[in-house]
Amino acid sequence: MGVVQRKAMLKSEGFFPHKKNAKGTTIIYSRKHPTAKFVRVVIDSGIDSKTNKVVGKVGIKLCFVNRQKSWREITAQIFTTNTGLVKTIKAQEAAEKFVKTCKHCKAKKFTAKSGNVVCANACWTAWGGKKKSANTTKKSSQKTTAQNIGPRELRDQARQKKSQKVTPKSQRTYPLNKTVQKKAQKKRQKIVAEILPGDLVSIERIELDTFKEDYTGRILGIVMSVTKEGRVNVNWTANTSNLESWDLPFTNHYATDYRHVLRFKVLSRNVEWAEAA
Repeated sequence: MGVVQRKAMLKSEGFFPHKKNAKGTTIIYSRKHPTAKFVRVVIDSGIDSKTNKVVGKVGIKLCFVNRQKSWREITAQIFTTNTGLVKTIKAQEAAEKFVKTCKHCKAKKFTAKSGNVVCANACWTAWGGKKKSANTTKKSSQKTTAQNIGPRELRDQARQKKSQKVTPKSQRTYPLNKTVQKKAQKKRQKIVAEILPGDLVSIERIELDTFKEDYTGRILGIVMSVTKEGRVNVNWTANTSNLESWDLPFTNHYATDYRHVLRFKVLSRNVEWAEAA
C-alpha cells in the first residue's frame, strides 16, 4: 500500500492530520474516541512529512486530553502492517474501557516517567495541601493530650506494666496459622480459561488466588493460535512493563499450588478463569 492509499484509508476512518509532530518528522493523525470523553485515537502514519514517503509501520495509541490541554498516553503504542490497520484501531478503541480511572475527578490514569500510574489531571495537587494541614492538626492534638497527663497517672501506668507477667519465649505456644491450615487442606486444582485465536489479550498477576496487579495498557498482544494441549501462541505487540518475554504466560491453564501466577486477561470479550471439569 502506497502513500496515497494509506492517507485515503486514514481519511475514510475519520482521521485528520496534525500540523506538527513534536517527536519526529512523520505525519500524525488523530480523531475523537467514538464513546469516551476527552480521549483521542492517535496514529503515527509512518509517512515522512518532508519526503512524503513511507518510512515505517503505522503506530496506534490512545491519549487523554487533560484540563491543561496536555495529551497523556493512556495505552501503549501498537505498530501494525497496512492490512491490519482497521482491526488494530478497533482493538485500541476497545482497550479504553480497561484503562484505570481516577476516583476523585474521573479522569483516565497514565504511567508517568517515574513508573507510577497517576491521574492525567494531576488532581492530587489541588487537595494535597489540605491533607498536610489535617495531619499537622492531629499530631499537635496528640502532643497536647500527652502533656496533660499528670505525674500520678504516669506512676499508675508504670505499676501496671510491672505487674504484668511476661512468659519466657521457651514456654510460649503459638497456634497454627489459619492460612497455613487451609493451604495444607487444599488439593491441587487445574484452572483454565477459553483463549481463542484473534483474542486481544493482556496479562494479570495473582498470588494465592488473590488478584494483585493488572498489566492492561502496558502489555498487549493478539492470540495467533491455541494447541489442543492448551499452548497459546501470542504476537505481543506492546510491552512497556519490566517483564521479559520469557516471563509472559503461554498456556490457557495453571495449577493452584503455584504461589505467584501470571495469566492471560482477554480484553476483546468476557472470559472467566474457572476450575477444570
